[in-house]
Amino acid sequence: MKARRHAQPLLAALCATLFATAAQAQAQPPGPTPAPAPQEFENCMNTLRAPARAVGVSDATFTQHTLGLVPDMSVIDKLNFQPEFRTAIWDYLAGLVDEQRVAEGQAMLTLHADTLRRVQERYGVDPATVVAVWGVESNYGQTFGKSPLVQSLGTLSCFGRRQAYFRTEFYATLRILQAGHIAPGRLVGSWAGAFGHTQFMPSTFERLAVDFDGDGRADLMDSTPDALASTANFLAKAGWQTGQPWGFEVKLPSGFNASNEGRRTKRTMEDWIARGVRRVDGSPLPASGSAGLLTPAGAQGPAFLVLRNFDAIYSYNAAESYGLAIAHLADRLRGGGPFATPWPTDDPGLSRAERREVQTLLIARGHDIGEVDGMLGERSRVAIRAEQERLGQEANGRAGQKLLKALRGG
Repeated sequence: MKARRHAQPLLAALCATLFATAAQAQAQPPGPTPAPAPQEFENCMNTLRAPARAVGVSDATFTQHTLGLVPDMSVIDKLNFQPEFRTAIWDYLAGLVDEQRVAEGQAMLTLHADTLRRVQERYGVDPATVVAVWGVESNYGQTFGKSPLVQSLGTLSCFGRRQAYFRTEFYATLRILQAGHIAPGRLVGSWAGAFGHTQFMPSTFERLAVDFDGDGRADLMDSTPDALASTANFLAKAGWQTGQPWGFEVKLPSGFNASNEGRRTKRTMEDWIARGVRRVDGSPLPASGSAGLLTPAGAQGPAFLVLRNFDAIYSYNAAESYGLAIAHLADRLRGGGPFATPWPTDDPGLSRAERREVQTLLIARGHDIGEVDGMLGERSRVAIRAEQERLGQEANGRAGQKLLKALRGG
């Protein structure tokens, strides 16, 4: 999890893995990548020593963190197996912006009110947006990832695709350790290298992480103030406009053709007004400025005019669905409600609590799905398909409200 562009599209896909459904449920990963010959990884590390030295990694640091290092080839499997994610937007948002995450986020706003006030004073980014990023990226510090960054990025630097990209992140990781920002045993994260409360890639950490608690280190793992301030710094550098909204939900006139519109196609507010676009709450559009039109489920679903601050959020992880999740969660944390326009589906998505309930009901029916965690992985999807067949539903492995209702009914 920024300008994922700091994690690039690779990690935009990672966020989608949490909620991928129908299309992914049909995909099967390839077999495990064979382990390399023992000497092969060591030889690769040796070839990286001089380039690392050239970008500021001392020989002592390189030796300390790579001596005896063994590759984790499971990261190559994850890199290679990235099916096309076609998660419906209503599934994606139902899991990311649910009542549990809203309640926990509002508690975080209260708990860290003083820090967030000082963050806003320095960087101009409002507390709700900062906390929304925190909630989506690590569930408010509850889910960091468990892969040791030196091992996973070292492996990706030597094997598989995009080695040049991962070597840049590998060297940045070693420099972070060399500077003493984070203890070696604490530097863990996603298999692709994002880490900390708000999931920075190592090179992004070097550019934008800040020491906000004044202890001389920028620590995104164990310092919540550092993490929140670093996130605000990222958004500020991405062009955040203080005091401005990210956008707002709008109502399109009947027959409106949205096929040529998009986030990047900015039009003046005067133009939108002339074309009959109105805010869903009936209030007028701003008299000035420009915005793009976002219709993530087509013109029949919720529609949004998005401003410059949405683009700043988008730069954190280059996916419009991700940007909308952050923006919507921030609005909910401020006391806003669900979107006024319903999604164009008769089978809405499930919250995390409802996904855990589905898993519990699957176990009660004799399915071995592993841990009840709200993450509908392959074993859950296999069980879901079996139950869908039994119930006479389309066996696509997707869990929605229809399946949950049927399982509840026995």
